[in-house]
Amino acid sequence: MTTTDVPRSADVDSGRRVSRKRPRKTATGGLRQAVSATTLLWIMACLYGFPVLWFVLSSLKPASDLFSYPLTLVPHNPTLSGFKAAWDSANFSQYFINTAIVCVITTILTVGVSCCTGYALAKYDNRWLKAFFLCILATTMLPSEVMLAPEFLVVRNLGLYNSFAGIILPAVLTATGCFMFRQFFLTVPDELVEAARIDGARELSIFLRIMVPLSRPIMLTLAILSFQWRWNDYIWPLLMLNDPNKFTVQIGIQSIVGAQNINWSVLLGASVISMIPLIAIFLVFQRYVMSADINAGLKD
Repeated sequence: MTTTDVPRSADVDSGRRVSRKRPRKTATGGLRQAVSATTLLWIMACLYGFPVLWFVLSSLKPASDLFSYPLTLVPHNPTLSGFKAAWDSANFSQYFINTAIVCVITTILTVGVSCCTGYALAKYDNRWLKAFFLCILATTMLPSEVMLAPEFLVVRNLGLYNSFAGIILPAVLTATGCFMFRQFFLTVPDELVEAARIDGARELSIFLRIMVPLSRPIMLTLAILSFQWRWNDYIWPLLMLNDPNKFTVQIGIQSIVGAQNINWSVLLGASVISMIPLIAIFLVFQRYVMSADINAGLKD
């Protein structure tokens, strides 16, 4: 009498071989996907980095070699004369100080105001707050040039014309910053806030001791973006300032450009000089921009 329930040794061996082969196939597929994604990222990095590389290397060329034919990427006779002429032709030290004051103060205020606004929009259930959030988002649909005239009239009537305050205050509240913080605080579990309230913590204490430390990656990201926005801002400072001692870097670079002729070597050198603080800021703070563990204070 025979039974068919007991598996044969050959079937067991074949089943083991199949189970061993499957992980290898999965690993191979994952490796192919990783290689393809990495290759795509490298291609995009080259596409974005090549113009920047050409721009930096062109600043090291003499003015006579910039438009020589055929065009070359690497300068044959690299020189720093364009940087020296740019630094000597404009008061770059004062421009850097003025721009640094505007950027630092504006960035601090932007991060603080956006953090408070984003927390209120995310954690308080009120229909008026929702309507206010929609109004904030609606401002992103308008070109910045449309709002220049009314902003200029308001700042002028407040007596802030030709001052750093006139540049800083209109740039404090940004729709992008409010949206970033709101979307982040929505991912923070409400149980974490309720547990703090049960323990007797007040709203201000919850915000400063729990929400602000959790939102550090978003704060650093917005700080980098805000600093970049204010450093590269040209139109608004040009409208607000008429004192050369208060000019920012971008206005200083524009003053190098002549009415008839443009010294491209000097202009490229000045542009590269203006990029150095932005690159330094990014290299210093980019390693702190990482995802936060928002579930660290919760128990399973």
